[in-house]
Amino acid sequence: MKKSTKTLMKVSVVAVAAAALGLWDSREHPAEASSHREAPLIANDPLADNTDLYAFRSPDDTNTVTIIANYVPAQLPQGGPNYASFGENIRYEIHVENDGTMGDDITYRFTFTKVNEDPTTFFNIRLGQQNLKTSYVAEKSINGGPFSTIVSNGVVPPPNIGPRSISDPTVGLGAANYDALMNAAITTATGGGGEMVYCGPADDPFYVDLGGVFDLGQTRANNGARDGLGHKNVHSIALKIPIATLQKNGQPVSAAVNILDSDYIIGVWASASRPATRTLSTSGGNPTDNGAWVQVSRLGMPLTNEAVIPLGSKDRWNSLTPYSEDPAMEDFFCNPELGLYMDNSLFGPAVPAFSALRIQRNSLQSFDFGNTQDGLWPIRATNGGAGTALDTNLFGNYLLRQGKPRSVDLLPIFHTGVPNLPPYQLATGKNGNPLAVGKPFINNFLPIFGDMLRLNMAVPVTPRNHPDFSSLGIVQAAVLGLTNSTYNANANLQWIPNMDGFPNGRRLEDDVTRIELQAVSGVALAAIGLWYDDYVGGPNPVTPNLLGVLGYTTGVEVNDTTFRPAFPYVQAPWEGYANQSGQ
Repeated sequence: MKKSTKTLMKVSVVAVAAAALGLWDSREHPAEASSHREAPLIANDPLADNTDLYAFRSPDDTNTVTIIANYVPAQLPQGGPNYASFGENIRYEIHVENDGTMGDDITYRFTFTKVNEDPTTFFNIRLGQQNLKTSYVAEKSINGGPFSTIVSNGVVPPPNIGPRSISDPTVGLGAANYDALMNAAITTATGGGGEMVYCGPADDPFYVDLGGVFDLGQTRANNGARDGLGHKNVHSIALKIPIATLQKNGQPVSAAVNILDSDYIIGVWASASRPATRTLSTSGGNPTDNGAWVQVSRLGMPLTNEAVIPLGSKDRWNSLTPYSEDPAMEDFFCNPELGLYMDNSLFGPAVPAFSALRIQRNSLQSFDFGNTQDGLWPIRATNGGAGTALDTNLFGNYLLRQGKPRSVDLLPIFHTGVPNLPPYQLATGKNGNPLAVGKPFINNFLPIFGDMLRLNMAVPVTPRNHPDFSSLGIVQAAVLGLTNSTYNANANLQWIPNMDGFPNGRRLEDDVTRIELQAVSGVALAAIGLWYDDYVGGPNPVTPNLLGVLGYTTGVEVNDTTFRPAFPYVQAPWEGYANQSGQ
């Protein structure tokens, strides 16, 4: 059982001190991250591979939060005769932490079963019957207690093979269309939590020029950029959950003190586990699985294991949990490899596509955030961050590290969330001093020092038809808070559009690749007043360097299709018959 929430502050302070001393618990779980094939071992086990995780306030039902965990990457819609599916003998889990003490507060577990209704045919669907017809059991655990069943016989829609298979009443299933199958598969869980559940195929909502990014950073805006996941499918586990079910004291969002109320912050991560031992059949039968369950994949913040963790550590990272991170891996955030390619004194010229992304090497003519430099470390010697989150009596020993400059921005974004404390407030109202009190725009700090997608559920939803809605999430909220007269007149707390965007949770629309590349290039530092090197004073910090970072694009900025206006929000999977070219 978890510790009382009364011990929260004590636990957080002790944890910070332990991490700073290198004593943080690094025990592995017994046994990513837009993580499409992100690690060597899991690339060979696609049925257990997390691809993406999303958590956002439901745009059409703002008293709820939707969590979507996607698995089984890069599915070709026409991939017959054996189409992609959830796997048997895999535990797919969604984990929720809500009170800042170590361990899950809520865990949702899904297990799947497949049957052949007509093994005499090679077709997946024929004469109203399905082969590999899939159902599931959903279970729920609270505070580490026993699991109870909340869905006993959930329906998983079949793959979207084509019109004869799906809609023909004589030879196929006779459904009106594939949307009808999706809607019929949505169910309400039992047990009093009020969850709605969908498990099944969907369009992959992640979009990125994979071919360019992984060709040594050769993103190709205006030069043939292509969504590497366009017209490909995934399998989604989607939950729509009342905020009162997720909030640590069972309170609805209407009880929040303000739009950044710390009591409404949750951390979410997803995982997949398999039995430790698999025995193959010599006669072509199903393998036999037994032994303890071993975590083989996990996912919190997007792109962690793909683009932050280096190759030699990827499989180990997948075996850990947010409660058992290896502190040695923190250096991958404090001195990110991508930072080497955004610095002209290092390898920046070798990656011309990143030419607009340049890190502060002399911010305010004082602070160097280049890899292995000291960043804000010098202020620690005199506790120059007193009264802020950088105070050595608060979090300064964790956030300020010599030779690890990005411990002050990238590390908390990924491993703690960002508190509503100076210096993590907009430069609006700071009068040139980045450590002064500024305009609040984010608070998703949860003192668990590990990779989770953190969401403040009290932050209002930005309507998708709002003129300022942007896939740049918090980056765009910062731009509006600094430059728009509606929001920059004072440093008071007020709602700014896109405060509900990544990295405060993650909406389906959010361009996480672009946001994270901008973050590595120091855009969060600039937002709080640590301006780019070409700012030498004066009233206007919007310099060419800042504009270059904000204008950077990979060339792929939207998904290849729309999103549904209602749960499960992910779009129907692409149809195999209509997608024979893969385009």
